[in-house]
Amino acid sequence: MIKNRDKGAWTIAEIVTEERPTLFWRMLQQLGVGEVVGVLPRGFSDWRRSTAERPWDYFPLAKYKQMVEEEGLKLAAIEDNPPMDNLRCGTEGRSQELEDVCTLIENMGKLKIGIWCYNWMAYLGWMRTSSRLRGRGGAIVSGYDDTLIQNSPSFPEGPVTADTLWKNLESFLKDVIPVAESAGVKLAMHPDDPPLPSIRGISRIMNSVSSFERLLDIDPSNVNGITLCQGNFTLMTNDLPTAIRHLGKSGKIFFVHFRDVKGDASKFAEAFVDEGKTDMMECMRAYKEIGFNGIMRCDHTPTLEGDDAAVPGYSVLGRLHAIGYMTGLRQAVVSEP
Repeated sequence: MIKNRDKGAWTIAEIVTEERPTLFWRMLQQLGVGEVVGVLPRGFSDWRRSTAERPWDYFPLAKYKQMVEEEGLKLAAIEDNPPMDNLRCGTEGRSQELEDVCTLIENMGKLKIGIWCYNWMAYLGWMRTSSRLRGRGGAIVSGYDDTLIQNSPSFPEGPVTADTLWKNLESFLKDVIPVAESAGVKLAMHPDDPPLPSIRGISRIMNSVSSFERLLDIDPSNVNGITLCQGNFTLMTNDLPTAIRHLGKSGKIFFVHFRDVKGDASKFAEAFVDEGKTDMMECMRAYKEIGFNGIMRCDHTPTLEGDDAAVPGYSVLGRLHAIGYMTGLRQAVVSEP
């Protein structure tokens, strides 16, 4: 089972988004995947019967973790968040959102869930213009084409400037890092997806390698780090392995999305991990060289013939293919002199 946490050995994990265990959870164990990434349990169990219970409160999160563990898996990270747009934009309601985020982090600490993947994309979040493009052999993939967005009206809550987002991010980290340090939870910032300067008048700031350098410079805390989503980072740089070595030299890459795309930031499509624009073997070597010991999962995989994806990019067969590819590459580079 690929679950060593020694220096230079990292864990291959996978996200589970379902409200109940599925056959895919058992398949993960059969592949040797013992750790998983979870979302907040919005629809899980009976938490909605009590108006006092929110997904980030202790009891719903504890029941969710117990369900995962009863299936033989370990909940290693949460890749989800309470509402945060007031925090990002500095608008009314910021204090309540900050309290909710701190509650989530504190409860993750109590439950020994060690990594929180969050983002700083205001209002619009993750975006695609199509989830039905055709990739290799007719596989269904998602993609983004900025020409379909450019003539859209400005977002109602905009404009939001980059200066506003940076100012509020610095304030957020000042408030949250002490809580995360006390809880023993690592904060892993996800890049903007897509990593464009702005969309519909809403600026984006986590869209370059230098942006992540600035993030790390805001606070040198050992809990202030990165989710290195390769599909986004490879749209920021022509040399992703070098970027991995550069950003990872201080041990601040906590979480990796091992995926690839074709195209550029303004127009791209998801791709199988063996056919995109990135040298995936050299990326694996870079993780070995920096002593990466976090968690790595596949992401946004194509949907194969006969399979289905309730959420685009998260079909069973596509993820099984990517996990096998990741496992083989990892074992290859770990065994190299």
